[in-house]
Amino acid sequence: MAMDDVRSLRILIVDDNQDTLLTLGAWLKANGHVIRTLANGTRAIEAVSEFEPDVCILDIQMPGANGFVIGRELVETYGAARPFLIAISGKFFSTADRLVALKCGFDHFLEKPADPREISNILNEVARRNGPGAPS
Repeated sequence: MAMDDVRSLRILIVDDNQDTLLTLGAWLKANGHVIRTLANGTRAIEAVSEFEPDVCILDIQMPGANGFVIGRELVETYGAARPFLIAISGKFFSTADRLVALKCGFDHFLEKPADPREISNILNEVARRNGPGAPS
C-alpha cells in the first residue's frame, strides 16, 4: 500500500538532529501527513497534549528529556489512548536498548538513518488500525 493510499496522520517528531527533523519531516509532509517537530525533549509531553498526534517519533538521546523517559511518561499519562510510539536512534540500537524501549511502551524501534519503506509500512499499519474514517 502506497503512502497516499492511507489517511493523513498527525505525527510529532522529537529529535535534536536537525537533518533528521528536516528530512523526515519534509518526507512525511510530502506524503500527506501533518507534522510538528521539536529539537529537544523538554516540551514533548506538552506538545502531545496540544497537537494530539497519532504517532510520535522520538529520538532516544537528546537534550531536555530522552526518548525513554518521554515514552514512559506518555504511557503513564495516556494509557491505551497514547499516540503510537516509534523510537529512533543513531547510537542506541542494541538488543538491550530495544528491550528498554519496549518496556517503556514503544511500539517500534528504528535505527538511524531510518529506511523510508520501513517507516511507510509502520505508518500504514497505524492508519489501518485507526480506520479510514477515524478522526485525525
